[in-house]
Amino acid sequence: MLYGGSTVRFPGRRKHKHYFPVSAREPLLLPGVGVDEPRLNVVGVDQTLVDIDARVPDALLTRYELPKGASTVIPDESALRLYDELMKEKLISYEFAGGTIGNTLHNYTLLADDASILLGVMSEEIRVGTSGYRYLSNTSSRVNLDHLQPVPGPIGRCFALVTPDGERTFAISAGQMNGLRPESIPPQVFQDAACLVISAYLLRCKEGDPMPAATARAIALARARGVPVVLTLGTRFVIAERPEFWREFIRENVDLVAMNEEEGEALTGEADPLLACARALDFTDLVLCTAGPAGLFLAGYTDEAVKRETRYPLLPGAIPEFNRYEFSRPIPRAKCETPVKVFAHIAPYHGGPERITSTNGAGDAALAALLHDMAANRYHRARVPNSSKHVREFLTYSSMSQICRYANRVSYQVLVQASPRLTRGLPEREEGLDDEAYWAQ
Repeated sequence: MLYGGSTVRFPGRRKHKHYFPVSAREPLLLPGVGVDEPRLNVVGVDQTLVDIDARVPDALLTRYELPKGASTVIPDESALRLYDELMKEKLISYEFAGGTIGNTLHNYTLLADDASILLGVMSEEIRVGTSGYRYLSNTSSRVNLDHLQPVPGPIGRCFALVTPDGERTFAISAGQMNGLRPESIPPQVFQDAACLVISAYLLRCKEGDPMPAATARAIALARARGVPVVLTLGTRFVIAERPEFWREFIRENVDLVAMNEEEGEALTGEADPLLACARALDFTDLVLCTAGPAGLFLAGYTDEAVKRETRYPLLPGAIPEFNRYEFSRPIPRAKCETPVKVFAHIAPYHGGPERITSTNGAGDAALAALLHDMAANRYHRARVPNSSKHVREFLTYSSMSQICRYANRVSYQVLVQASPRLTRGLPEREEGLDDEAYWAQ
């Protein structure tokens, strides 16, 4: 199970290989022993599709009229021609189950060793070699696919075309991936949900597609039950089309935003990722921003009364000494008596891989780590409600600094492999804080 028995695994060099015990170290935990074991899952709505990664010349983009660096929906017949050409020229690096939410849920299940629930569509008829077959065979068995809505046609295909300069251009053949209907969103899956995860892509469909209405229903069901809503921004082009719409949408519906620095600039107008995070906090409670060689940022709110100073060096930046309170745990702004913006940052793990095959999925992996920590917090609060860890309504179990370490390590694991999804869990022992340093946070 996610927090099997009494412990949760997390990376780091520790005297014990587990994240936290729930029956030791603190007397307040003892009254919780004997209560029913909480059931938790992460729920995601996604466009079910297969990622096809290929190394291509710039001329191919011109031939298929694909704007470099953008994400473009192409007709099914164009997708067929493109696929045939890539196969003929042997340009394909891999084909793998994709979708930003599908990636995130798959990674979450490997990290947490527990179930998640995917809501979307799947082809009624599945034959060996088809997109549906590849999707099912490359998805963790712990991802619950029982609620997928059957559709009469194929699911989507996403071509990630990498040119010699390293730029990624996406060509998407939609198939039936946007055919999810509102009535296919079952209310019962939100009863034990730690969070709902959606992407900006779900609201960017052609007229008549039911996916936006299905997404709206999922959000309404989650919010009615106090389940946090997590939004990943997709690509900068999606956000740049309607930045004001997205600001208002986030303000009204979203508790956590996951983005990269380009998406952050499109949303906020700030090119500096730290300033983009600070600006995004005007719309939401928690922000995760991956910024390539600049590393990873986490921004949120805590209350003046429970803020905690870092023991690490204070960092320069657009906001001087911005990481001063990175040992704090984030709290929803509405739950703070005196809200304070807090930030954390970490440079790429080990300086980043010597050679990066593809950055596709690295942000999804970082988000999966954050969701694991959020789920751990909700589990522990349900299991041991009178613990001192829950004197306030914190969003995470760990400090923002520790979450950065974890998310950074998981993201690195994706960067050094050839697929956007983890193929295994993390090694149990890695360089990191020892137990005493960790518990001091």
